[in-house]
Amino acid sequence: MKVKRLKVGVRSLEEGLSEFKETLKAIKAGRRVTKRTGVYFISVEAMRQVLTEPRLALLHAIRTRRPQSLAELAKLVHRDFKNVRADVNVLRELGLVEAKSGPRLRDAVILSVPYQRIQFEIAV
Repeated sequence: MKVKRLKVGVRSLEEGLSEFKETLKAIKAGRRVTKRTGVYFISVEAMRQVLTEPRLALLHAIRTRRPQSLAELAKLVHRDFKNVRADVNVLRELGLVEAKSGPRLRDAVILSVPYQRIQFEIAV
């Protein structure tokens, strides 16, 4: 089985806009565009503010323990449900966590991490 990886890194706003511009040119010219996936931040500090220790612990718990609900996840990590829900929403918006409806109403959401590896990349 192929290991699914996600790159997380730091890129300046100018680099991101330049890449977007090149992609747009390729599309307009009818050239094929290679799909790239990744989550990039404009600074190391911005990345640290989003990918905090508690959020990384949630990723690990979801991946290894496979909780069947947000409530179960909160219990596993010994955190308040409301804070866990907020952190999971941030991780979902970044594409680091996926959510599906559970089979029962009280299992409103079943979470998964679609990656086996998350690589951090910082240009020097």
